[in-house]
Amino acid sequence: MNADALKGGFANAPVGAAHGFRAAMNAMARPGKIEVVAGAVPPAPMSAAAGVLLLTLCDPETPVYLAGAHDCEAVRQWIAFHVGAPLIRPERAVFALGTWDALAPLDQFAIGTAEYPDRSATVIVEQLELVAEGAVLRGPGIKDTARLGLPDVSVFQRNAMMFPLGLDFFFTAKDRLVALPRTTKVEAG
Repeated sequence: MNADALKGGFANAPVGAAHGFRAAMNAMARPGKIEVVAGAVPPAPMSAAAGVLLLTLCDPETPVYLAGAHDCEAVRQWIAFHVGAPLIRPERAVFALGTWDALAPLDQFAIGTAEYPDRSATVIVEQLELVAEGAVLRGPGIKDTARLGLPDVSVFQRNAMMFPLGLDFFFTAKDRLVALPRTTKVEAG
């Protein structure tokens, strides 16, 4: 294992995980609200925010799929050492990580079943930046509306129409993350 894989985890795992979990849950509870996180320094091309999510939400029982450039030896070794999550094919993933283009097509990920809608994937989309402008978001956790720059509004409209099935999303850039759960209604901005 590369010595760099041993670096970049939480300095104080219980505290880092608690802060990361709170940020992730706040983001899911308030779609469109950008959260700032700290504590992870994963290898490129993974952002610090994506690293925090994986350190916080994944473990050896949580299958992860890496797409595109994220499926590299440095990221694989970092996940193996710090998280222990098995790296698998997209159709069995509980979490998927990559850029929007690399993650396509999204229909390769589990959307849950009528009996178990929670058995769906959470997709972590890495972006260059997160902006609170663009698509209009409505739904649970949003007082009136929120805005978020999204890659393809129609994908999220179709996803919301499948509720209670569907995918949940986190968008990450640098030390920031934002969530878009399947309950959120999306309109072009």
